[in-house]
Amino acid sequence: MTISNHITLADIHRMPVGQIAALPADQLALLKGAADEQLTQAKSVADWLDGAIALKYADRAQDTRQEAGKDTGTIRFEDDGVTVIAELPKRIDWDQALLAQIAENIASAGEDPAEFIETKLSVSERKYSALPESWRKGFEPARTVRTGKPKFRLVLNEEVR
Repeated sequence: MTISNHITLADIHRMPVGQIAALPADQLALLKGAADEQLTQAKSVADWLDGAIALKYADRAQDTRQEAGKDTGTIRFEDDGVTVIAELPKRIDWDQALLAQIAENIASAGEDPAEFIETKLSVSERKYSALPESWRKGFEPARTVRTGKPKFRLVLNEEVR
């Protein structure tokens, strides 16, 4: 009987993060690969189940929503002792060119379009980088750079395998 000295995913939950971080790089890479594979499989199963649930309840949810006089939102109904909560979020898209014209009309009528229309100004990073240095300096006070969550990928070299 041989006992493996490799940590398994089942072991990870019982280990402090510092102890996991101290593992050799090849073990971290193998564990990360195994975790990613399990996550992919779990997401696939969850997507499959979500599809089955949608198939089972979509028509009933639509009927219940219609009976409630709603096009979107959350409704509830019972199915054999289980409360089904069906959410259909409302997503609004505005025609930007048309809104700009409406804003002009509001302004020409002597009103402040900012009371009704929100405006967000931004500069793409590519265009900012292409600006001449003298122009970029003018933009710098309005620019804040934030970082996202760091990501690391561990790739086993062929000789390690």
